[in-house]
Amino acid sequence: MDLKKRIREVADFPKPGISFKDLTTLFKDNDALRFSTEAIIKEFEDKKITKVLGIESRGFIIGGIVAYELGAGFIPVRKKGKLPAQTIWETYELEYGTDSVEIHSDALSENDIVLIHDDLLATGGTAYATLQLAKRAGVKEIYFSFICDLDFIDAEKKDKIKEYETQILVKY
Repeated sequence: MDLKKRIREVADFPKPGISFKDLTTLFKDNDALRFSTEAIIKEFEDKKITKVLGIESRGFIIGGIVAYELGAGFIPVRKKGKLPAQTIWETYELEYGTDSVEIHSDALSENDIVLIHDDLLATGGTAYATLQLAKRAGVKEIYFSFICDLDFIDAEKKDKIKEYETQILVKY
């Protein structure tokens, strides 16, 4: 299935010069949603994944489905200040400043096998911060899945992510 045809591109959003990849059009298409989730499940079904970390917020959509189908738990990776119990967090660089992501401090153990999922890989900052959270929790076996990769963006953090087994369904 050509998933690019199911992804809406919005010019000049959120600012001039950016071509936003809107995956809500893929999510609303039952065939595309099913194809995407089944491709990820097939890729990781033999890895004995125990937890899927879905990155806020679009990573929650397919990440939750994948966790369910793999028989794994689901861990939401949230922006700092959104989780109610004790957390660990990681700060990462933005174009103009910093941001942080967090998980509950009891979300992972060193025996977990983790799949980190998000809808889109651009610079890799958020995914790399999530990787650091998993490593701080002692996790040793980590995989990644993304619906889209903005392959034309070359970034150091993105390169570090791709040192791990990484599945990408669509490249731009």
